Amino acid sequence: MATIQAESGKVVFEDEESTTFSFDATVHGSIDHQKKPNTDNGGETNSDDTHAANMNPDAEKGTTEAGEVAPTPDPNIVDWSGPNDPENPRNWSKAYKLTNIIVISLSVLYTNLATTMFAPGAATMKREFGFKSNTVEVLTITMASLGFALGQLFIPPMSEVFGRMPIYRTSSIFYMGFTAGCARSTNVAEFLVFRLLTGMAAASYMSTGGGTVADLLAKEERGVAMAIFTAGPLFGPVLGPIVGGFVVENLGWRWCFYLILILAGAVTLVTFLFIHETSSINILKSKAARLRKETGNPNLRAAGDKQTPIKQLVLHALTRPMKFLFTSPIVALIALYIAFNFGVTMLLFATFPTVYENTYHWSVSISGLAYIGVGIGCAIGVITFAKLSDRLLNAKEGNYRAERRLIMMMFVSPMFPIGLFIYGWTTEYKVHWVVPIIGTAICGPGAVIINSSSQTYIIDIFGPQAAASALAAITLLRNLTGAFLPLAAPTLYANLGLGWGNSVLAFITVGFIPVPICFYLYGASLRKRFPVEI
Repeated sequence: MATIQAESGKVVFEDEESTTFSFDATVHGSIDHQKKPNTDNGGETNSDDTHAANMNPDAEKGTTEAGEVAPTPDPNIVDWSGPNDPENPRNWSKAYKLTNIIVISLSVLYTNLATTMFAPGAATMKREFGFKSNTVEVLTITMASLGFALGQLFIPPMSEVFGRMPIYRTSSIFYMGFTAGCARSTNVAEFLVFRLLTGMAAASYMSTGGGTVADLLAKEERGVAMAIFTAGPLFGPVLGPIVGGFVVENLGWRWCFYLILILAGAVTLVTFLFIHETSSINILKSKAARLRKETGNPNLRAAGDKQTPIKQLVLHALTRPMKFLFTSPIVALIALYIAFNFGVTMLLFATFPTVYENTYHWSVSISGLAYIGVGIGCAIGVITFAKLSDRLLNAKEGNYRAERRLIMMMFVSPMFPIGLFIYGWTTEYKVHWVVPIIGTAICGPGAVIINSSSQTYIIDIFGPQAAASALAAITLLRNLTGAFLPLAAPTLYANLGLGWGNSVLAFITVGFIPVPICFYLYGASLRKRFPVEI
């Protein structure tokens, strides 16, 4: 059962195994103790319950039957009307929860689709704009990832201050505008600027989406949702070049962005019409504002609302991702692991057209089919994770342990370097093209399950209160690596060849294999030893 300890004005979240994180509670209003917090598993309070932190050590005190000091309820606190309050996102219908998750996942998919859909057209743009640098050519593909990384510094944390929906809607509008700018660019400098800005606008979906999943679902129910949600960053870059190859050859490179603009417009329309706020604290703030207007009582406030000045809240939120990255060894190592895997994946995606066109003499449109192997592997990974993740988590009823999210990750981690070795040496010796595609297919399940398992684990241990910031820290490093590691590909392959070049990457990946094993064994004690103060 989750417990709360007040220590020197700080509230410390603790579950069965460990402390997750703590924050200063001295400025909190008191909580309405006549209303019980949301519960999962037969009434046992989860450590990620949205209102677990709404306790004020300085509240007026009463006495329990056992003689213990207890806070007196504050009649001005606005909370849920009960455990079955229909306004609480955890009580929405399964169909509506799934609708929210699918729409956000589609946003993640099309923004990641856009990162590589243009890849087959990079050479065409190079000729049209008349630049000669191979590095700039690669940068036209990876600049969006740099934008993703920069956007993580300030966009996702804002969702924990202003709510999820204002961030989604604003980002979607800006994303469409910047995508139109890419399509209408007249020189490479202009294109790179718009490409960077599209990445920054898209930064909200990946990290904030993880917060949405945590808002809607209890820990025991997140496996399938996270499989759907985390598929976008891998399926998008896989599908992008397949579609892009035919689009570039038949319509030109600009139509890659026009098609993304059409898709983004459709999803944005659905977001505005059918998707609602899921952040509990922001829903309660809206409820409190409504009741203040209806009752004329200006003292009403939402449970958990610190009533901290907005400037202070914003500045505090902006520092959260860095705090997670530099004070939590779990977040730091998982961020490094995901970042390097994603960087290698983006390096492969950026170089597939060149490798298959030069080695196997494929045309631009046919070279997009080189991504099919990775796509099949990713599909297998998504299905496997969706079927097994929650089963493994709940295998021992009544003994919840977040580290069981890492079981699959431990077993599939070796698949990624194995696939790299096969791909590298078979392309080096020009073995039949189907063999390197099989190699990249072996990489697929490893890439998906490493990504999905670790991110679900992070969401489980930090909960709705901090999931967006924790994932922002991971996504920041992930996209920086995705932006810059592919730039090393021309030099790496020129000096070492495809065989040893990919082998170097595989050997580094092997070094990360012990990470999930370490956290499975020692994750609980590490969380106790290194609590993150937010």
